[in-house]
Amino acid sequence: MKMNPTSIPILSQLYLPMIDNGRHKSQIKEVTIQRNKTGIVSSFQDFVAVEAPLQIEVKGKPVSITMRTPGDDVALALGFLFTEGLINDYNAIADVKQKDENTVDVLPEDGFIIQAESMERNFYSTSSCGVCGKASIDAITAKSMYIPPRKNIIVDDNILFTLQERLLTVQSAFELTGGLHACALFTPDGRYLFHSEDVGRHNALDKLIGHTLMAGRLPLDEHILLLSGRASFELVQKAAMAGIPVIAAVGAPSSLAIELAIENRQTLIGFLKKTGFNTYSGSQRIRQ
Repeated sequence: MKMNPTSIPILSQLYLPMIDNGRHKSQIKEVTIQRNKTGIVSSFQDFVAVEAPLQIEVKGKPVSITMRTPGDDVALALGFLFTEGLINDYNAIADVKQKDENTVDVLPEDGFIIQAESMERNFYSTSSCGVCGKASIDAITAKSMYIPPRKNIIVDDNILFTLQERLLTVQSAFELTGGLHACALFTPDGRYLFHSEDVGRHNALDKLIGHTLMAGRLPLDEHILLLSGRASFELVQKAAMAGIPVIAAVGAPSSLAIELAIENRQTLIGFLKKTGFNTYSGSQRIRQ
């Protein structure tokens, strides 16, 4: 496999907190605003999350445009192709090129064809939508080779109570902007491994899964996925593609997310706080 060395993550770094301030320069923009506080207006320098288009190409052919926060674009492109079911093995990729700041081109190995047209998807999706543009109901759900999860992990409820605070300690871009979604991987005993951030919740998860794909860590069948917001259908679907057995969300799950988690035999938790949570499926993995 003839990968560009700059696109290959160092395995020892994959499962370490990534708190490099330089990493967030492209994610955050400083703007001048007018702040009204109890009727008193003043100028104020604020920080906002950057949103910009990323065009994902296969052999120079555009496959999708997604609105994302710049950074980890190679991981985002590969994670997107994997969670869409278009690739299932990193060894199928000969190279990944960052053609410019808003374009990534994925080059498959000779003899491997990425059937981009099988996505039945328009080229544009917003930062808030992971399934926009799908042409049929059948096209929404990709089949995972890792579902149902193969490992029978057990998670103590006391571990779950601590996850949100652990994520906030490393989610530095969110602290500045309040506008980025995050997802993080933990071990069943609560050890933080890695996280990704993006203005789009589905992009954040694609970035995280893209990194694990490149590092040869799939399936993630001994991991907990923490979502900083709600648990929607597309996030449960992407987690299933990576074989993740336990999904914990700070926000609410949707009805379709619950149905999919039950079908996949995944554990789905919502409204996670320091003091409690709701379990919507897979309660056998939670030890009280």
